Amino acid sequence: MGNTDLNKIKNFSIIAHIDHGKSTLADRMLEAAHIDISRDKRESRILDRLELEQEKGITIKLQACRMIWKDTQLNLIDTPGHVDFSYEVSRSLAACEAAILLVDAFQGVQAQTISNTQKALELGLTLIPVINKIDLPNINIKESEDELVHLLGFNREEIIKVSGKTGEGVETLLDAIVKRCPSPKGDINKPLKALIFDSFYDEHRGVVVAVRIMDGKVQHIPGKSIDLHILQKGKSFKPTEIGIFKPDLEETNILNTGEVGYIATGFKKISMFTVGDTISDKIDTPPLAGYKVPKPNVYATFFPITTDQYEPLKIGLNKLSMNDSALTFSDQRSNLLGSGFRCGFLGLLHMEIIQERLEREYDVDLIITAPTVEYKVTKLDGTKLEIQTPQELPDPSEISQVLEPWVRLKIMTPDRYMGPLMELCQYKRGEYVNTQYISNTSGDIELKDQYIVLEYDIPLASLVSNFFDQLKNKSSGYASMEYELIDFFPVDLVKVSVLVNHEEIEALSFLETRELTQSKANKLLEVMKGEIPRQQFPIPLQAAIGAKVIAREDVKGYRKDVTAKLYGGDYTRRLKLLERQKKGKKRLKQIGQVNIPQEAFLSILKT
Repeated sequence: MGNTDLNKIKNFSIIAHIDHGKSTLADRMLEAAHIDISRDKRESRILDRLELEQEKGITIKLQACRMIWKDTQLNLIDTPGHVDFSYEVSRSLAACEAAILLVDAFQGVQAQTISNTQKALELGLTLIPVINKIDLPNINIKESEDELVHLLGFNREEIIKVSGKTGEGVETLLDAIVKRCPSPKGDINKPLKALIFDSFYDEHRGVVVAVRIMDGKVQHIPGKSIDLHILQKGKSFKPTEIGIFKPDLEETNILNTGEVGYIATGFKKISMFTVGDTISDKIDTPPLAGYKVPKPNVYATFFPITTDQYEPLKIGLNKLSMNDSALTFSDQRSNLLGSGFRCGFLGLLHMEIIQERLEREYDVDLIITAPTVEYKVTKLDGTKLEIQTPQELPDPSEISQVLEPWVRLKIMTPDRYMGPLMELCQYKRGEYVNTQYISNTSGDIELKDQYIVLEYDIPLASLVSNFFDQLKNKSSGYASMEYELIDFFPVDLVKVSVLVNHEEIEALSFLETRELTQSKANKLLEVMKGEIPRQQFPIPLQAAIGAKVIAREDVKGYRKDVTAKLYGGDYTRRLKLLERQKKGKKRLKQIGQVNIPQEAFLSILKT
């Protein structure tokens, strides 16, 4: 049965920078609350359900779980930490009243820590500062305390120290949640208002929506049908099951005000339900504000290596998009690579996750084009276009203006890496905005590092081209980043066609600013030269802007010694054989098909 005493309900999230131990801490909290997390059921990190989450050690999808601690119902919503999944974080926080702000005892406060703190405070959440990994050897916990006090303004006495590995301090943390976390507000006597904060597809239950009950209650009585309404859609459905997350689905048939749980809809189409929608038992109830719909930042085309894998790829994308509202896709056709899908992602990690899930879960081998961003094009006749691929760019004679997306980039780093990181941003066409010194060294405390936040306005296209790896390399791993879209600005954009044996390979062509085309083309062809195997004929590799070739490399062909069997005789016999070979190679070059392995395409991601 659901809980009707709001004072006995606490809804909270765990927020932190990536790899600071959110999911491991969640495991220890579930164990302390006697939730069955036996390792024969799941390897580790209980709320990380995906195989990739387990393998990469990161949380990709938000997850919910109910536990009981000292007669109080605690609803935990675990959140991702990587910047690509910040949308998942915002959804989680909107369903809570409090958040645990977790900081790694070794790494301390990072850029995403500050960003998540700001998001939580904007939503009016109560924050509980926690230092994790206190079991690590040779760490200075006081330094992390100092950072929380002087960078984020917490009081030292409210900081809790825990070990997600050993469980030390976890019970103290659970007590603090019960004591400090505000109880949810709402009125059980009002019409039902249930906020959808996540959804997924279940083979037996159909579409399952995760909800937070803001007002009223929802109840399912077997054999008695009730109508629920999706207020934003004007559509209705009859629930087939109602329950809670523990963390697996557990049927309860009722959810009261303040509680978190799920509603099984029986529907097969997840498009019926949008994250942020309001479910009610009264069709004339005013809906909740909901969420801002996420918009993809990065685009790439997925092609199956063989035609028989097209349908599995399509099925895989459809199923993955069911519980990933940020993933978009549409049909795409290439003369060389056949049929595929143009996909939109939040970032490069998001793209990598989708790629690996398709390959593992749906047994699809993929060729992936170079990632791009979306440009806005205005033609001379006033027509406005949004383009994502080089093939969509109109002829230069038809273009009035091209706009590209820019972001406000914030890099948090110790000040000793300031110089190399500024050089990196400037090289990537970034424009300096501000330097914020966030370390407070007043009083008797002096932090080990002087922390700064570098702010740059930078093209989004510059971030998708290996920026994150370069950032970590130039800062010895200490710098962290976060960004948000600010606007679109004019750019001198050109299409660079990549030709193999004088035939354009659409999947390898790219869009780039005119000033950077030469260097990128040279680097790309150099990589391709090493990837494409030699044939019986030489293969020219070219990069061209329109009819003008701006770069060239050649893959040398094999040469067979056709005169090896000649002994003596007139030298003209040798010349005739060589001339015949020459004509044969010319004919072979004209009709020969160049085999371009998958590695040649994948290597573009590294250029």
